[in-house]
Amino acid sequence: MLPLEGMKVLDISQIMAGPYCTMVLGDMGADVIKVEKTQGGDDSRQMGPYVNDESTCFAQINRNKRSISLNLKEPDGLALFHELAREADVVVENYRPGVTQSLKIDYETLKGINPGLVYCSISGYGQTGPYRRKGGFDLVAQGMTGLMSMTGEPGRRPLKTGVAVYDIGAGITAIYSILAAYIHKQKTGEGQLVDVAIAECGLPWFTWEAAAYFAEGRVPQPTGWRHRVSAPYQAVKVRDGYMMLGCANQRTWERFCNDVLQRPDLTADPRFITNSDRGKNVDALEALLEELMCTADRQHWLALCDEAGVPAGPINDFAQAMDDPHYRERGMVQELDHPVIGRMQTIGFASKLSQTPSQIRRPAPVFAQHTDEVLATLGVEGERLAALRERGVVR
Repeated sequence: MLPLEGMKVLDISQIMAGPYCTMVLGDMGADVIKVEKTQGGDDSRQMGPYVNDESTCFAQINRNKRSISLNLKEPDGLALFHELAREADVVVENYRPGVTQSLKIDYETLKGINPGLVYCSISGYGQTGPYRRKGGFDLVAQGMTGLMSMTGEPGRRPLKTGVAVYDIGAGITAIYSILAAYIHKQKTGEGQLVDVAIAECGLPWFTWEAAAYFAEGRVPQPTGWRHRVSAPYQAVKVRDGYMMLGCANQRTWERFCNDVLQRPDLTADPRFITNSDRGKNVDALEALLEELMCTADRQHWLALCDEAGVPAGPINDFAQAMDDPHYRERGMVQELDHPVIGRMQTIGFASKLSQTPSQIRRPAPVFAQHTDEVLATLGVEGERLAALRERGVVR
């Protein structure tokens, strides 16, 4: 039995943050019904690349879901959605604040139908505050929250991260918030509104930065490949490129000097005795390390670090990461059969649960694939279903 087996989720979100959240809920056993608009469905269906005219972008983030298509602007389509909401445990949406009210699918409306409903709204800036009506995107959030001001190299233009970290972060925030609300519902029968803002979800991650700012007023600046507290905790140049080195504490630094570099004298160098000393003299430390380590290739140093218990690793590109035998053995690359795309690969579930491991039970649905199947549970079949389809209420 999967941990969320029995949870019913209505997913009226699209693109990334909401669909990521509902994908993970589905991986853990929830029955996720993806309700898509009748004209084209989720916008990510129009995002390439494509295989057999099917979006692989959509397919990567919508597994373990069933797709139906309803025109929520039609009274009959809205009525069908309300019937589904009556039996649901969770609704996930990512419209701009105010849109769900105009469609009559907002929390207050659905709470009147189902008081135990956990209703998760994901938006750019949340349901309250002066920015609530603004559209929000990952890139804008990275700028507004200060992340881009501390990403990149000193003196250079601000940089965004390589992936949509705030969109995914909003999805992760929604997951644990929904689970907390669901536990409360299991105990009391009471539902609630979960308000997740893309532009806020990353702020709690700035722990070191907050420590320095709130204590001393220090505004974090970009540090490039270096850590702002620990040293050496950074990329280091070697003979055939770069590698990552993680001496995050004094014991590791000493093992690195003694067992990897064979330079125990460095631990007594006044410039490098403590982590604070090394941080103050990081330019000199980096120059020295690269002078020593450019004498051998990356694999040489990685082998010595592994033997000495010093955290270190290669700087892989995405193809190298996906081919890494460790990730393969851990199930981080999965294969499944899609009805249109065919045999495809996808990223696996990150945590490993000993008693209730996640399962990829079904590939991402083709557009409106399960409309008949889901509506049949409401008694909508035959001539009634045909009439709704004829009028464009369902697809």
